[in-house]
Amino acid sequence: MSHTAQSRLYPRIYRAARRFADGWNRIGEQSQFYAKTMGSVGDALANYRLEVVRLIAQMSLGAGALSMIGGAVVIIGALTAFAGSIITIEGYDALSGIGIGALLGFASSYVNTRLSGPLLATVGLTSTIGAGATAQLGAMRISEEIDALEVMGVRSVAYLASTRMVAGAIVVIPLYCAAVLMAYLGSRAMIGFYGQSQGVYNHYFIAFLNSSDLIWSFLIVMCAGMAVMLVHTYYGYNASGGPAGVGEATGRAVRASLIVAVFVLLLVSLAVYGPTGNFHLSD
Repeated sequence: MSHTAQSRLYPRIYRAARRFADGWNRIGEQSQFYAKTMGSVGDALANYRLEVVRLIAQMSLGAGALSMIGGAVVIIGALTAFAGSIITIEGYDALSGIGIGALLGFASSYVNTRLSGPLLATVGLTSTIGAGATAQLGAMRISEEIDALEVMGVRSVAYLASTRMVAGAIVVIPLYCAAVLMAYLGSRAMIGFYGQSQGVYNHYFIAFLNSSDLIWSFLIVMCAGMAVMLVHTYYGYNASGGPAGVGEATGRAVRASLIVAVFVLLLVSLAVYGPTGNFHLSD
């Protein structure tokens, strides 16, 4: 019996099986694209160094009018600063309820470094750099610029996708420096509203701030940033359907990259800190 006859006799089963098969096909296509992008990193570094440098400048400080306010640096820094302030507000109420309000510095050093800092920096990276990369590649796809690059002999995956992944992995380092610094400053700026002395706050903050946690935090954000750039470049590179299709691809990329980034943060954090967190509450 042919597929057409089967689809007429069992339409619901056929549609469910077709959706299941299409889902696995999309996973295979994405995996193939990700493998090709990572495999072309050497080609991008060897032949497209100027493009990598241009993308680093564009991702960090922005282009055009956006460069006047610092681009992604200001956006991610403001995001983490407000999050650090919320940690102080909520942390003081929670810790004071059990009589250990003096440990507010510990809450800031622990939560900002291990939890909120990497997560919010990745969210900011997704909403700024990642979405911009999808829109750029999508516009190039619908205007047939990517096809023109292929005709001219330019390896489009290495030139467009691999360079953006490398630039994203590099630019996330200074971006996260600004992010974690603003998170610490945001937490510190709020302690005056609760009457806690800066000496007590600084004592517990420094006592529980481990340099190894900061290094691992950078590693976690770099892994999440690479995953975000891979997802966004895939959706932008394969966009279709005109300007509306580019907007739809950007929305899908943001949704998918947020999910992937959270899973990457979870898995890398488990690999780094283990199930116990490698933490001891002692001075």
